[in-house]
Amino acid sequence: MNRIFKRSNVVFIGKTLLKLLVLLIALSIATFALVSISPIDPIEVYASGNLSMTVEQKISLEQKWGLNDPPVIRYFKWVSRLFQGDFGISIIYNVPVINVILDKVFLSVALMLTAWVLSGIIGFLLGIVAALNKGKLVDKLIKLWCLVLASSPTFWVGILMIMFFCVKLDWFPIGFAVPLGVNEQEVTLWDNIHHMILPAITLSLTGVSNITLHTREKLIQVLNSDFALFAFAKGQTKINFVKKHGVRNIILPAITVHFATLSELFGGSILAETVFSYPGLGNVAIQAGLRGDMPLLMAITIFSGVFVFIGNFTANLLYKIVDPRIGATNE
Repeated sequence: MNRIFKRSNVVFIGKTLLKLLVLLIALSIATFALVSISPIDPIEVYASGNLSMTVEQKISLEQKWGLNDPPVIRYFKWVSRLFQGDFGISIIYNVPVINVILDKVFLSVALMLTAWVLSGIIGFLLGIVAALNKGKLVDKLIKLWCLVLASSPTFWVGILMIMFFCVKLDWFPIGFAVPLGVNEQEVTLWDNIHHMILPAITLSLTGVSNITLHTREKLIQVLNSDFALFAFAKGQTKINFVKKHGVRNIILPAITVHFATLSELFGGSILAETVFSYPGLGNVAIQAGLRGDMPLLMAITIFSGVFVFIGNFTANLLYKIVDPRIGATNE
């Protein structure tokens, strides 16, 4: 029995790694193809900031960056370097791509993690409130708010946040991760948090709707169960029932759904970072795309693919815990 269990685990891990490999290959090919057919010429973009660049210098840059090779050759050269742990040199920053990633990844992860936690807490609490007040005005307002949030683009929400909280109320800085004109040694933890609050709140709003509506439906099912009706008949209030029994029944499904929203969170972070000029990976990805920095864009694509895959993989594991029949069906 133990040997069969270990064999099934090995098969499961093998299938998971194979799926990740196929995903990364597909992402890399699609990204490379789109960059290759893009009308943006990285040489011309680079030369636009240096009007004195000669034709010979441009040719030298083409040879240095390998732009004079056919796209297929360039792709396989990139793959061969990748297997050696070399992501290439960024055209924009003129430093190894891995250095740019390591320099920016902390800001992006901190922003996304904060937004993810906020959206989970806010959505879970709103879902409980809506379920406890099913059919009442509070429930209708929460559902309406969720529908509005679900249909609102992140960049539009970010612009509204800047106009109200930054310009009108002057509560938060308009952008960036640290105050302008301040030495790095003088930047405090509060400065970093203060600059991250508004982008994190903006990004968190994109994930509130799913978790709120899902939690509401799950809790309504629990409240309509025979066990709940029996507890209410004995005089137990809805609030006490939710505290003792309801939360335990809905917390794991809520977390499972929340992990599945990581892909949306990463996509939303690109827009949020752009609106708030937040110097994370999302902002760097936009610059890499606009300036044809293929090595940097490819590395960010690989990183985002792994990030999203881990989120979906975690959600699938939690689905198996919540309902083992789902896992048996998928295998």
